[in-house]
Amino acid sequence: MNVNLHIGQNFRYHLQQALLIYAGNGDTRGGSFVTLHDVQGESKPTLGPAQRLSTAFLTSLAKNLHRNVGVEILPENVLARTNDMFMWWTPAQMRPMFFGSPDGKMATLNGLSFPQPPLVFLSDEHTLSVRAVKKSQRPTANTKLYVAPYWNVYEDGSICLGSTPIPTSPSISTMPQWERAFFESEFTHPNGAQRITAHKGGFAGLWEALAGKDQFPTRYLVDAKQTLAAFIEKRHAN
Repeated sequence: MNVNLHIGQNFRYHLQQALLIYAGNGDTRGGSFVTLHDVQGESKPTLGPAQRLSTAFLTSLAKNLHRNVGVEILPENVLARTNDMFMWWTPAQMRPMFFGSPDGKMATLNGLSFPQPPLVFLSDEHTLSVRAVKKSQRPTANTKLYVAPYWNVYEDGSICLGSTPIPTSPSISTMPQWERAFFESEFTHPNGAQRITAHKGGFAGLWEALAGKDQFPTRYLVDAKQTLAAFIEKRHAN
């Protein structure tokens, strides 16, 4: 087998090691495994004996694969960051909202500014999730989370953004774009049978009552029965 790799004129790469991936025959008990081999020779390379994969090798491999990832200065509202996921929080604030209720009764509220609770957002690849908190202070791993009181949000916190344009870069600089994608899209429908607010009028009654107000009453938040740490672990595992 001949492999030709061209990466500019200033680089020359030598094949040094190879990973072989073995898959089972479909029986889940068999699973899969990987072996590491030194490559011997250049003109006609052959594989040396199998070696056990070590933590040091995996660390070195990950470091080399991400050697060209740019450095980012993390804003203080960023709570967690990996190569393909980041989480941040926003304090209580005023934001314009848009509604697309089936009966059209909420259309008169479109474009008005409403008080929002403090929120936690999580962007994982091309998805966005949201939870609410009660205090406008940086959440910790043990902070108790609440259901975000909005339509278009599933029980697990993930958001149905429909055809709303979303950022394509995993950079944390896209946080404002994600927030706009959420709040500038129409809230059109409940996702599932979950209870999203303790207000007796439900979603419509809550936001109708908040028109013209300047503070979100946190008594209307519903317990998500989840901590910040549990939320990020569950969403990032999916």
